[in-house]
Amino acid sequence: MARWEFRLPDIGEGITEGEIVSWLVKPGDLVRDDHPVVEMMTDKATVTITAPKAGTVVETRGKVGDIVLVHSVLVVFEVEGAEVLPAAFSAPSEANGKSNDSPAAMAVGDLKEALPGLGATSRAAAAAAGYFNEKPLATPATRKLARDANIDLRHVPPTGPQGRVTKVDVESFVRSPPAPDTKVPPVRPGGGSRLGEERSAVRVPSGPLQERIPFTGLRRKIAQKMAVSKQTAAHFTFVEECDVTELKAMRGRLMSFAEGQGVRLSFLPFIVKATVAALKRHPMLNSVLDESTNELVLRKYFHIGIATATDAGLVVPVVKDADRKSILEIAREIERLAALARTGQAKLDDLQGSTFTITSPGVQGGLFATPIINFPEVAILGVHRMKRKAIVKNEQIVIGDVMLLSLSFDHRIVDGLVGAAFAYEVIGYLEQPDRLMLEMA
Repeated sequence: MARWEFRLPDIGEGITEGEIVSWLVKPGDLVRDDHPVVEMMTDKATVTITAPKAGTVVETRGKVGDIVLVHSVLVVFEVEGAEVLPAAFSAPSEANGKSNDSPAAMAVGDLKEALPGLGATSRAAAAAAGYFNEKPLATPATRKLARDANIDLRHVPPTGPQGRVTKVDVESFVRSPPAPDTKVPPVRPGGGSRLGEERSAVRVPSGPLQERIPFTGLRRKIAQKMAVSKQTAAHFTFVEECDVTELKAMRGRLMSFAEGQGVRLSFLPFIVKATVAALKRHPMLNSVLDESTNELVLRKYFHIGIATATDAGLVVPVVKDADRKSILEIAREIERLAALARTGQAKLDDLQGSTFTITSPGVQGGLFATPIINFPEVAILGVHRMKRKAIVKNEQIVIGDVMLLSLSFDHRIVDGLVGAAFAYEVIGYLEQPDRLMLEMA
């Protein structure tokens, strides 16, 4: 028998870490090949990690709520066979910015300084030397960028998870290096300081009339993503009325046909189609900024995220290639994805790759709101409650169906004039939904 270290595998899509949601095994358990071991929450979805071989669980590393980096040890097994030596982590090769060929060498940086238990002496020594982290975490591409710019990563303020130095951190350091006498913020266990952070973490004293709920899993992921979006994208919001009287009438005529096809026809598929038509006329709204190369990437495919409320929090399933689907197909896909999201069965592929997001609070939509961009997208559309109200048509006051649309844009990329033009394009399609049929690909 020998001991074997099972490490968090590379899940793909650039995911570099996961949060432990629940352990499915405990020390002493005998597991078979492909037995579920742990549930991990990534930036995209909750995934179940399975054991690649049979064995007995000797040790599990980390507790629920802990963040684990890809290629760090998750479980120690006792397995049949000759002695299995634990593979050591190694930093990327300084010669070419790449790891060596062994799987263990694919780790991001050196983990020791980022894990709990980092001694105060080590942190103090790092700060005294003018470092944020003596052994900074960074991807090979970030390390190469720093080498090319002749920058010591230890001096770069980290903003990534677990105190990781990102490409954006290096680029910011190149543009605005600190003054020679700049005081280095203290290095924190498991993290490193955040760029521009001046306050300490909020501490709430315990009391008898309190209940503490761990801030973990999806709720924490949502908080992190919202904070990144607000801190990075320069938000501005545009709000306008939309007369959907004709759209409501069209939907009413088509509902029985859709039901005959086994589809519940809401207004959302029409809104998705109107959004895609407007995105084709304003491709800047379907773009993403590659901050590592300072290039704007115009995406010529249309994957529309649909913000969906679940018991665990807000998730964003993605209708892929919405431009190539009919309204009925979009309706069927929205219904399928929403059901998977609400039951926690959505797969990683169902929740990633969106190019533009629509959020609709439904009957509780209120007058309007200022939605937060699903970063790194550059815009988001908020759809609010429909109301019957007096409107002016052909110089006559009539009763119509009106709702407000609120669109938030990243002002770094989208000017106000462009954002307003896009909004009116969407409104035009919704007020005259027959246009969607005329222009449908």
